Amino acid sequence: MYLTQNPVLQHELLANLRRPRAFLLLAAYVALLGGIVLLAWPQQRVIDMAQPAEAQRLVNLFFLGQYLLASLMAPSFAAGAITGEKERLSFEQLVASPLRPGAVVLGKLLASLTHLAVLVFCSLPIVMLCLPLGGVGFYDVAAAYVAMLSSIVLFGMVSLWASSLFGRTAAALVVSYLMILPLALVGVLVWIELQSLGEARLLVATTFVPAFCLAGSVVLWDMARKRLLYPPDLGAGGQDVVDVESESTKAIGLYIDRDAFPDRLFAPPKRTDFLPEGANPIYDKEMRSEIFSGGTLMLRIVIQISMVLAIPIMGYCLYVAPWLAPWHIAYVLLFNMLCGPVFSAGSVASERERQTLDLLLTTLITPWQILWGKLLAGLRVSTVLTGFLMWPVLLACIIPIYTFQNPLNLLTLGGYFVIFLLACLTTSLTGLVCSTMSAKTSTALVASYLVIITLFLAPLAGKYFADTFYRGTPAGEAMAAASAVSPFAAAFALPLDYDREKAADNPAAEAAQAKGEPVLFFAHVGWSVVYNTALLGLLMWLFKTRWRVAD
Repeated sequence: MYLTQNPVLQHELLANLRRPRAFLLLAAYVALLGGIVLLAWPQQRVIDMAQPAEAQRLVNLFFLGQYLLASLMAPSFAAGAITGEKERLSFEQLVASPLRPGAVVLGKLLASLTHLAVLVFCSLPIVMLCLPLGGVGFYDVAAAYVAMLSSIVLFGMVSLWASSLFGRTAAALVVSYLMILPLALVGVLVWIELQSLGEARLLVATTFVPAFCLAGSVVLWDMARKRLLYPPDLGAGGQDVVDVESESTKAIGLYIDRDAFPDRLFAPPKRTDFLPEGANPIYDKEMRSEIFSGGTLMLRIVIQISMVLAIPIMGYCLYVAPWLAPWHIAYVLLFNMLCGPVFSAGSVASERERQTLDLLLTTLITPWQILWGKLLAGLRVSTVLTGFLMWPVLLACIIPIYTFQNPLNLLTLGGYFVIFLLACLTTSLTGLVCSTMSAKTSTALVASYLVIITLFLAPLAGKYFADTFYRGTPAGEAMAAASAVSPFAAAFALPLDYDREKAADNPAAEAAQAKGEPVLFFAHVGWSVVYNTALLGLLMWLFKTRWRVAD
């Protein structure tokens, strides 16, 4: 029943692998990896087999790129496995079936990861082309694939556990990414650090990584199985509205008090009087009921996980090694990438899903009020949540630690706040545009993540690729200039000035002092203004044309 006669597994496999998008995704995935290998292929007519440095860089780039792609795709395959049943109102039928909960969870997991596993295995012919270049052996490739597949199983199980915990795919996606991305980054750092220790890296990749991933997957599988065995949201398809105040009384850990500061910044109290004259009813509805209609569980988990990860990062990067301050800003931007679209991607798509779009269009509320109401509601919540991670930067401006009181560094810290605010606006606007053009919230959220990842991270990957294989060429300079699109590149381009005696013998501090490309920062500010202005114009056009046609 778990494998050979699992109807859930059979149905999901037939439904997923027979769709045209499965073949399109496979073609795009293989074409992307093949294009990267083709562009990075050594240009020399004769390759020195005694110095296979270029071949090693090529294979490492191939594996790391594939690992990060698989990490980003795993939640999109598995995070909607159980929440999709709740959204389709078939959750009760699944739970009431004679299938064991463990079989249901295992079937959903294998069905979700089968397509991703097909993508990974289809890349084998490409990596085999790199073996004749030297520097990389068969056992290195085998160990890399063992570690990669083990990590994918763990990431899929994390997403499936989040899917069993929440009633909406959007909430499951953001919690999945928040847990998976730190694990993926740790995996990348370990793989790079062990590069010079060939046998040790093989041992870690073939023993420790699979054991850790298997243990974590079993624990999460058991938790998801028990939740299906005694589902707390049974009876309404998981779509019932949760009262925030009653939920908070049962909350373990973080407690959100809507009447206290700073909680009321992102969760205002319920309205007990009439709406004031001239107030925007859309904004009031979104802030006081719509965003929190499903409860605060996702919000509380996001805050707790982000703060637990942020405390050691901000403590070290701002107060122990201040020359690493851009890395804390990078963590803040990464957090906003995850939570920013969540509160905007469902603004319009949820109206379609609830079939309330026609009702909203028959009111006297103008498209301009609807646009600003939905945009400001999502922007306010995401900005406040991300702002919780920015207060140490403000504290560093006030407290004289090292040389943060230096006028140059004060300008740099001010630049960090500008980058942070522009990133919040970009993620919220992108989510709202995708929501306007999508019929489902899950589709809008995935599309938002794809656009934001392309804007924020793809230029960095292009710059790394150019510095590694095309340094000093016109193509490399063009890729480096394109990095102005990314706020990460803008944060690292701002100059920092420190006392060399206090940061002696530290390569990172010397690089921070020598670095400083304010032109890249101003180019990013200009790009962000143009991009967000274009999105606002597109939104107004969509609200007056496409949005008026109920899908």
